[in-house]
Amino acid sequence: MVKSINTKVDLTKNGTWFRGVPSYGKIMIGDKAFEFYNEKNIGDFVQIPWDEVTYVVADVKFGGKYIPRFEIRTKKNGNFIFAARDPKQTLHAINKYIPSDHMRRSLSLWQGLKQRFTHHKK
Repeated sequence: MVKSINTKVDLTKNGTWFRGVPSYGKIMIGDKAFEFYNEKNIGDFVQIPWDEVTYVVADVKFGGKYIPRFEIRTKKNGNFIFAARDPKQTLHAINKYIPSDHMRRSLSLWQGLKQRFTHHKK
């Protein structure tokens, strides 16, 4: 079993890590890092220290009633996409360690298209 880098755990939830093939396991939010552990394959895990996180971007639908996934963007190791059993509770727990100005909503389909076309006109 991989040793957690957290000394205190605030929240543990069932979750999915999307990276080619979805990996199912537990999301752990603690005082030092965001961690994901696959329940069936102990070598399938990720530990993202809070000081490595640049932004957390949530995919918010229906005015905040549904959050299918969120993305953790890091300084050096790229982006990680997760889904959680209770995404609002998970994001609130993350917000304890990541400032609110680094937590964003992803662009809607319409906003993304609009941004794409307005940038190309210039």
